[in-house]
Amino acid sequence: MPTRGTSARAALSPVAGHIRVPKMAEMVATYLRRQIVRGELAEGEALPSENELRRQFGISRPTLREALRVLESESLITVRRGPGGGVRVRPPNLDVAANYAGLILQHQRTTLGDVLTARAAIEPRAIARLAIIRTDDDLARLWALADGPPPDEPAATPLQTLHHLEQFHYMLIELVGNQTLLMLTGILGHIVKQADRSRVQADADSPELVAAVKGSHAAHTRVVDLIAAGDAAGAERLWRRHLNAANDYLLGVDQVTVVDMFP
Repeated sequence: MPTRGTSARAALSPVAGHIRVPKMAEMVATYLRRQIVRGELAEGEALPSENELRRQFGISRPTLREALRVLESESLITVRRGPGGGVRVRPPNLDVAANYAGLILQHQRTTLGDVLTARAAIEPRAIARLAIIRTDDDLARLWALADGPPPDEPAATPLQTLHHLEQFHYMLIELVGNQTLLMLTGILGHIVKQADRSRVQADADSPELVAAVKGSHAAHTRVVDLIAAGDAAGAERLWRRHLNAANDYLLGVDQVTVVDMFP
């Protein structure tokens, strides 16, 4: 008859057999990843040489290179090989998350309309919040961007105008001060940006594009007035109407999927 200790080990053995011990390369990658996301390794900072890293972690060259490949695949480092090369830190950024989210939505054959609906559900409520918490400095930044380039500057190209309008959307959410919301809207905005560019290039110099740009400028100016007045409900209603009009313009040709907008 097995002893009590033997029984306990026997009972644990099926569970223990399913526990995967991380590979050394994964452990090294995890350690370096934590240093990067905590800011202990600054953007652009060079990691120690390969020999020094091997010495610090007590690992082989293949193990170190596997760990670095993991971090490189996550866009947390850049690796330049050959003379003058090395490994430099690249902290996480929104573009990487947006690109990956775009891949997921492409794989799921998500429609552009689906993405635009999500944006229209988020942005108006955020702007209502901004109308309550905004500061004088926030208003100054919004008015400067809503007014557009100085009148004495050369006429902007359609894509330059589009970039200016997109910046305004991003700033509205940025000023709310919620980093999670900013990341989510940034991901959606990255996808919408692809549709914007495609439509603007197709409609260059068309009356439809001129009307859409004029309507966007008017909505941007008016929403700042409402935010300045502390009219949260009015700002929310206006921005929802503006997004619905923009969505109608973008979806006016075909109901495309996200995958159709990316190369």
